[in-house]
Amino acid sequence: MLSYAEVDAAMCAPGEFFEIETVDIHGRPTKTWKNAPRNIREVLAQGAGNGGGRDFLVLEEERVSHAEHFRLVARLATVLVRDLGVRKGDRVAIAMRNLPEWSVAFFAATTVGAIAVPLNGFWNGEELAFALGDCEPKVLIADGQRLERLGPHADELAGVTLVGTRLDDRAHRNDLPAGVLPYESLLASVEADALPAADPAPDDPATIFYTSGTTSRPKGVLGTHRNICVNLISLMYALVRSARRRGDELTRRGGPTVLLVPVPLFHATGCHSMLFTQANFGGTLVLMRKWDPERALDLIEAERVTQFSGVPTMVWDLLNSPTLDQRDLSSLMSLGGGGSASPPELVRRIRQRFPDLGASTGYGMTETSSITSSISGADYVEHPDSVGAPVPVCEVRIVEDGKDVPPGEPGEIWIKGPNVVLGYWRRPEETAATFTDGWLHSGDIGRIDEEGFLYIVDRAKDIVIRGGENISSLEVESALYEHPDVLEVAVFGRPHDTLGEEVAAVVRLRPGSQATVDSLRGHAAARLAPFKVPAQIWLTAEPLPRSGTGKILKREIRAAHV
Repeated sequence: MLSYAEVDAAMCAPGEFFEIETVDIHGRPTKTWKNAPRNIREVLAQGAGNGGGRDFLVLEEERVSHAEHFRLVARLATVLVRDLGVRKGDRVAIAMRNLPEWSVAFFAATTVGAIAVPLNGFWNGEELAFALGDCEPKVLIADGQRLERLGPHADELAGVTLVGTRLDDRAHRNDLPAGVLPYESLLASVEADALPAADPAPDDPATIFYTSGTTSRPKGVLGTHRNICVNLISLMYALVRSARRRGDELTRRGGPTVLLVPVPLFHATGCHSMLFTQANFGGTLVLMRKWDPERALDLIEAERVTQFSGVPTMVWDLLNSPTLDQRDLSSLMSLGGGGSASPPELVRRIRQRFPDLGASTGYGMTETSSITSSISGADYVEHPDSVGAPVPVCEVRIVEDGKDVPPGEPGEIWIKGPNVVLGYWRRPEETAATFTDGWLHSGDIGRIDEEGFLYIVDRAKDIVIRGGENISSLEVESALYEHPDVLEVAVFGRPHDTLGEEVAAVVRLRPGSQATVDSLRGHAAARLAPFKVPAQIWLTAEPLPRSGTGKILKREIRAAHV
């Protein structure tokens, strides 16, 4: 078995496909993949050539080929530039569930030099309105349900051109904001088979993905064309390296990849590592309206899915399905998870039920454009609590008090590479605090062993990861603090058998308050998306413990209630 260093040296040598070069990125010499696509425009063209008439997007009975997808992107891109006045650097927001139109909107915006801004489809109207006010888009492309949620916030949408698709698909039949332009009519008005002229540079901004982080309001992560294109090659590298490390030959069954997409496209995982890869390689994405393990198994059988990758709780759901043993899953080649910690028991269960199936996981963040490290195959079986080794264009340091720690010792994970984003949209102070000379301070605690395997010891402070969804505890605390009888609040994650974590809170009320747990949950539900509302609330009359500097000791509180 070869070491990571030996494999990297051979695979990244001059003349190899994975050759590494050093380029200047914003004044800093940075290692990157020499053969990475230059921009998203190149990826779209390559995928149309690779895929042609093959299915690219499948949603129930709807099927869109790669060639048809390219034509739709060309038409919408023409509408954006010619009719709606979108120019380089303008923001085009996208708010919808996983639909073929999501992909069309994303590629149409980015290929003409605009910045695509995917919004969380689970957000309520107030949250959507906040993000729109923050990014100030020229255009919002949304489905009927998201536009319905924005109806009461119409006054905050002044100056934004609204484009709507599936307008009859609404939950409550409430009024939509005025002036919505029908998506289908706009595309029907255009005869275009080529993209409008544009040539985005590799380090031009391309995306703003909102992440909860550790602040009370989501912040926009500003990514570039290079960021997302580098991730494409890093994913390829991780796959090949795993085989080369053990001297195995790469083999594939059947034909192109058929990938089931159970996660939202508005996440970096769904967009960067699923949509973008299959757009480039000519594979097929099978979309789901919402997560349901039995429906997922139906789709794996019917569509002959070859790859499944979701958050670990989804893999658990599949493994625990009562119909699993009656299913024909012979098309599956790999089963993976990411987005939250994968317990070692999950690896054991996968190997037990699917001994010939490849299993994998990895580590990354929105700020690293998805992948930083990856692990699969025998390495994953032997190191089930690891997230693998960093890909060679990503430098990783383990830092404590500003200094690198010895192998095996824990510290904060710092990451540098062409995948690290520009910073936070219009938040210079938070950008300066999180990025130092190109190094991203992840906020996660980890360690690296002598072999180069990275382990996550703890997650970023104050984040609750519920079924792969990042929830800021400060945001939930802020909502509870709006209740007039609440004096102190501590919100944290509580272990959950299927979701990984659920939101929990300890609340200190004013003396004499008549507030109840149910009334507090109702108060939170009026201000937050349903998945953020605390599932468990404990009431206390005692002051919450604090440190010498006056900070609430959340770790002590969590330990007492978990």
